[in-house]
Formats: sequence, C-alpha cells, structure tokens
Amino acid sequence: MQISRSGEQLTQVGRMMLCYEEFGDPANETILLIMGLGMQMLGWDEQFCEQLAGRGFHVVRFDNRDVGLSSKSSGRVNVRAGLIGFTGSAAYDLDDMAADTVGLLDALAIESAHLVGASMGGMIGQQLAARFPSRTRSLCSIMASTGRRRPSTTPRPEALMALLRPPASTREEFIEGTVRIFESIGSPRFPPDTARIRERAAHSYDRCFYPIGTARQLMAVLASGNRTRHLHAIDAPTVVIHGREDKLVPPRAGEDVAGAINGARLELIEGMGHDLPIELWPRFHSLIEENARRGAG
Repeated sequence: MQISRSGEQLTQVGRMMLCYEEFGDPANETILLIMGLGMQMLGWDEQFCEQLAGRGFHVVRFDNRDVGLSSKSSGRVNVRAGLIGFTGSAAYDLDDMAADTVGLLDALAIESAHLVGASMGGMIGQQLAARFPSRTRSLCSIMASTGRRRPSTTPRPEALMALLRPPASTREEFIEGTVRIFESIGSPRFPPDTARIRERAAHSYDRCFYPIGTARQLMAVLASGNRTRHLHAIDAPTVVIHGREDKLVPPRAGEDVAGAINGARLELIEGMGHDLPIELWPRFHSLIEENARRGAG
C-alpha cells in the first residue's frame, strides 16, 4: 500500500517556526511523533512512519525547537552546572516544548492527537497530556522518565560520557560519533544497523548541524526537575515502553512513569536499550495502535 507524504513544511507557532511532515490521510486520527534529545524528526524513520500510517492513522513527525529546520533559541547554557542542580542558564523547559507541540496541533487544525514520544519526546508528551488533557487522545511514552533523580534512574557512566562528548568538528567526525553513541546506548539483543545510522547521521548533518541546540534541550530537561506530581493528572490511555537494557534511562525510570499515571500499562522489553531497533517496530506499532484504540474518537 502506498502511503502519501506531504513533504517537509514550516508553520508559525508563537515566535517559533516548526518544521513538520505528514504521512497518510489527514481525515484519520492523528498520531503525533515527538523525538528525543538533539534528534531531528529523522529519528522517526520514514518507513516507521509509513507503516504506522498504514494501520489507518494520520502520522505527523516534526523537529522540536533548537534542532533540524525548526527555529533556534539564543543564549549559552552551562550543562555541567545543570547536572548538579544549577539550571539558571536554561532558556526554556519541557512545559515550553509541550506548548510548542500544542501550537503545532493548532496550526494543523488538529483538535486532539495520540501522542508518541521517545526519550525527551516522551517527557514532552507527558507534560502535554498532563497540561492539555483535551488535546490528548492517548499517550505512548518510550524510554522516558519522570525527572526523578536517584541512583536507580540515573545514566550509567559510559552512557552519560557518550552523550556528553565534545561536539564534532567535521561531518565525518559527527557521523562516526553518532555510530559510537548508538553502539554504547543501543539494544544488546538487536545490534545497531551501522549503515542506516551513518545514512541518517549524514542526512542530519547536511540538514542542520547545531550542537548548542542539544545542550539547550538537555538544560530544559534538567530545569524541569521531578515531574511526578504532574503525571498524576494524566487520564488518557497510556502505555509505557522501556528497554530492560537501557543504560541511558534505566528501566526503573520507566517503572516510575507507569506508576505515576493511573491505569498505565508498562511494557518492559528484553534486550532493548535506548534506541528503536527495526526488529521491534512491529511490536511498537501494535502497542501504539492498541493503546490508541482505547483513546479513539
């Protein structure tokens, strides 16, 4: 089945311009895909989006602020200070990014959507579902946390070091650095497809290389702190997907998310790390669809 695509487009959201792309029939219920830290919407693979649209959904992926072709903020941030609790240099927080996402729904004349977020995108989805319940049909939170920091939810040192490496100075260095990151944080049972990772990294670099945006997004996460009490307000059907081998956001963080949201289903996947292996796409799609059907209409 051939799934229609809109091609990349820009729309005004407050003071921001957000870049987005649509798959499938806009008359169908919308699944809004929210990507994680420093990742452009390319992190939602084109085939992933097409297969999800093939299940009868209108699928939208987009660049968060400070990545890809969406607007960039200003000012420098002190990530090292942020990691020990001093977040005054943050330019914005997750609530601001959730408001961006609602603005995108407004721009596309979408009354409500099924939210699917990965990593930081899951956190943005959580905040959106908590603050804007009328805009949320269902929530799928993947590899995300509540922001509660304790030993069982903090990144393993090797994963954190991979994330905090100095920015690349060349295109090739960026591509190889991206491969190393996913080798470090990826799924042990599903070895990374390095050719696919290199291709996506090259496309991302050519589209927009903007490492300070990643630092600003990380500060937004740190500045938002422990959001557990906000999650208690979520009443949309929710599924929480997490890898048992996640070194960056350990599985206990996913358990915290599911425990904070009334009626949430927790799906812990053996051998999964902090990535979206192609071998698991059918399982992801089924879980997203099952959860969306609970919040349909």
